[in-house]
Amino acid sequence: MPADRTALAAFLRTRRDRLTPAQAGIDPLPGRRRVLGLRKEEVAHLAGLSTDHYSRIEQGRQQHLSSDIVLSLSRALRLDEIETTHLFDLAVSPAKSRDSGWEAPQRADPGLLRLLTTLDHVPALLLGRRGDVLARNGLLCTVLGTELDPGSSFMRWLFQAPEARERILNWSDFAAAAVGGLRYETGRRPYDRKLKTLVGKLRTEDPDVARWWNDHGVTDQTSVTKRIEHPHFGILVFGIEAVNTPHDPDQRLIVYTVEPDSATAALLPLLQSWAAQARSDPSLSTPRPE
Repeated sequence: MPADRTALAAFLRTRRDRLTPAQAGIDPLPGRRRVLGLRKEEVAHLAGLSTDHYSRIEQGRQQHLSSDIVLSLSRALRLDEIETTHLFDLAVSPAKSRDSGWEAPQRADPGLLRLLTTLDHVPALLLGRRGDVLARNGLLCTVLGTELDPGSSFMRWLFQAPEARERILNWSDFAAAAVGGLRYETGRRPYDRKLKTLVGKLRTEDPDVARWWNDHGVTDQTSVTKRIEHPHFGILVFGIEAVNTPHDPDQRLIVYTVEPDSATAALLPLLQSWAAQARSDPSLSTPRPE
């Protein structure tokens, strides 16, 4: 079975398993139920397909799916906008993506890079494909406690660096969403070998990643809250906003926004000043004793 059809089959099964007849707005079919969610027959009925036709799709034996069928399946399974986009990515032939240049190194978008340089008062970074760091400002490094040099992987830092779990108080929520984002990327770029290698390594080395990956959840979050505990300045609360441009959707400017007049907003200028002093006197970066 082609890899994209394997992913399509698994995605449909997990979405079917999570939806009960009551949630789908139908009466359950009579007889003993062997599944937690919808039966294949129920999904087929909701989508206006024969049971045999739907079974072929879920088993990965249906090579061509029309847009109308994909939309019918989306409605039947109550998929949200991101999940529907992911379903389309999995259902259509990705052959045209083979020569799209995704293996070549990215260069930071000049417009997003200029925007980043104006945001020295809040943490910000520019991410490319696979969560690769294209650029970041000094305040981000101070808040996260890591340099995250251009060319490094934000995903590897998030899942493999001890300070990531220590500093991000809601790490599980943030990390689970990141895994959903990686799955969304694999649907868009099934021939990206570097992305497959990254995902495979993270799944092998981190049981949390493996568990979240097997859930087949997909996300493309542009707004999320992140709570960070800084060793000197305590808890900082940020609203993470993502900005990209239509001409290069594979680059995303990540901005750590703060509520006006909040405790975090008041601390950021002090944090920036402290970071400048710490660069000249490394002893200041040592966490203060309890």
